[in-house]
Amino acid sequence: MIITSEQVDVGTPDGGFIRTFIALPKSPGKYPGLLLYSDIFQLTGPMVRSCARLAGYGFVVAAPEIYRRLEPPGLAIPFDDAGRTRGLADAGKTPVAHFDADCRIMLNYLKEHPAVWPGALGAGGFCIGGHLAFRAAMHKDVRATACFYGTGIHDGKLGSDADPGSLQRAGEISGELLLVWGALDPHTPAAGRAKIEARLQAAGVNFAQSVYEAEHAFMRDEGPRYDAEATDRAFAEMISFFRRVFNAATVQQSTIHANQ
Repeated sequence: MIITSEQVDVGTPDGGFIRTFIALPKSPGKYPGLLLYSDIFQLTGPMVRSCARLAGYGFVVAAPEIYRRLEPPGLAIPFDDAGRTRGLADAGKTPVAHFDADCRIMLNYLKEHPAVWPGALGAGGFCIGGHLAFRAAMHKDVRATACFYGTGIHDGKLGSDADPGSLQRAGEISGELLLVWGALDPHTPAAGRAKIEARLQAAGVNFAQSVYEAEHAFMRDEGPRYDAEATDRAFAEMISFFRRVFNAATVQQSTIHANQ
């Protein structure tokens, strides 16, 4: 499927804006809308390519800059030691309330986008973005969420908060959840994955987990940890997940409109 893409500045109530990469199918129509979060490096080449690839399967993808209060618009942080330090520092300076507020702004933007099918909102993300997507799943209008090696979910580490209680709030997730991990990821070891699984089961969340024999950030197609085969399998799993959930959502919406 051929796509189009652009950068847009999504306005915020504080008078600012969120620089956002948008990718969507070129063919006119209505498609599910996905809020896709980056890792700590923001909208780098690998992230933009992931958005474009996902849009090519029939989704409207919106990827926001997560440090819009700290960094100049358009900054993609380099994949080097200095960049990692900068990205982690920015994350550590950001209150979770700021992440949450911007999440709602972006979800509202997608809901109002002319190419987004009513009632078909989802989320996803990588690394810190996987944790942010987990919190996005707590919004009642988010039907499906895919979290890739989300850091800090098991131990509460996110932003400048000591512990924002993401895992404790798992019962607020009403849509379906897909969690994808690397077995060799030191940031979320087996014990951490087991803790997340136990909490989601106790909260009655509809979820699935997949673990690939891969490292942290194995889907980032730059650097020594990239695993092409695991990436393709995980990406296919995500597409199948979103299509199944949103097919049910669009059928339900069509039935509602037909009966009105």
